[in-house]
Amino acid sequence: MNCDNKRIVEVCRIFPDIIRTTLTYQDMDFNKLQEIRLRINQPLICIYDNREVIIHRITISAQMIRETMEHVSNYSLYAFEEEIKQGYITITGGHRVGIAGKAIIENGYVKTIKYISFINVRLSHQIKGCSDKVLQFAHKEDRLMHTLIISPPGCGKTTLLRDMIRQISNGTSNYIGQTVGVVDERSEIGACYMGIPQNDLGIRTDVLDCCPKDEGMIMLIRSMSPKVIAVDEIGKASDVEAIEYIINCGCTVIGSVHGDSYEDIMQKPILNRLISEKLFNRFIILSKDNGVGTIKDLISLE
Repeated sequence: MNCDNKRIVEVCRIFPDIIRTTLTYQDMDFNKLQEIRLRINQPLICIYDNREVIIHRITISAQMIRETMEHVSNYSLYAFEEEIKQGYITITGGHRVGIAGKAIIENGYVKTIKYISFINVRLSHQIKGCSDKVLQFAHKEDRLMHTLIISPPGCGKTTLLRDMIRQISNGTSNYIGQTVGVVDERSEIGACYMGIPQNDLGIRTDVLDCCPKDEGMIMLIRSMSPKVIAVDEIGKASDVEAIEYIINCGCTVIGSVHGDSYEDIMQKPILNRLISEKLFNRFIILSKDNGVGTIKDLISLE
């Protein structure tokens, strides 16, 4: 990898020297590097081009974990207490540092995580233009339709949703730009760092970061007057109820759910409402059949 690459510098800086040096000179294309995993007393492992690469010459020590967390938190874990409760910290560039260890529970909720012994750095990758093939499908003439992306994990649904947001917000040669409100519950769409999206979501997009989807959708309707609301990984009954509310307010929704097919979603009681009550009328089904992001099917209800 080329260490002049801004993104590899962003990631490398959080690691101890021995890991930083190894990653910098490993024979890899940084754009294909997806995850870097540190587990105490285990070898360094990378997920590269959807394959696992085990680097046996480095055994992760407690000191390496400690030093990495010091760099991630700028030597102040306390300042990231809220993020730690969620199990991850987002760093410059939108890269997510997932952590695991001993969960400290208070009143039935996770208060913090101590004795951090496992780290998973998920690298942020934005693929501009990946939604070109589905943008016209998501429209009826010049009107954006309620669109749902159905995808198994790891098939690129968030990447596709992110680029749809960018293009809807900026506008294209065929469609005027619209104000988009994004509820980014897990900081995966915008990858905000200190409140600023690290991914390009367009010039007319407002982001509510680290907020539950059901509450966030209603908050954005009341405060930011969006024409479009975007959410990732709809799953709870309260999410569906909030979607019903904002659709009744005249707002268009684009979102995603985990599922293998249209029929799969119909068999899940909560998600079935998205179809049976005709909350969505455009469905994009993804798979890995021909690589990540394969468009398996497009279904229109009108």
